[in-house]
Amino acid sequence: MSLGSIAALIAAIAAVALVAFLAVPLLKLGRVLEETRLLVRDVGHNSVPILVELRGTVTETNNEIAKLSLVTEDLSKVSTNATVVAEQAAQMSQLFAATLGGPLVKTAAFSYGVRNALKGKSGKPVKRAK
Repeated sequence: MSLGSIAALIAAIAAVALVAFLAVPLLKLGRVLEETRLLVRDVGHNSVPILVELRGTVTETNNEIAKLSLVTEDLSKVSTNATVVAEQAAQMSQLFAATLGGPLVKTAAFSYGVRNALKGKSGKPVKRAK
């Protein structure tokens, strides 16, 4: 064995030791990458049903919002009609007070005067009819 073959043998042993030293982290890195691949695959498989369910939820929410919009439009119409009815009732009340209020007060005053006059002549109070 010559000096060159001993140097080659030492270099070969050093190369084997280096490969053995680097093989352990490379194997661990391979396992981590495999787990990452499986995790990404599972997320992909599980996210599709979640997205489908989310799409259905958004669709149903949009339908309910559309129904709510119809309800608010109807409520606006009812409110407008109630305002018109209230205004017309106020006008009717004013009309009633203007047309019948004066004559009713005069009739009541006249009947009060007649009762007092009858009471004054007979001396007895007038009985009220029930």
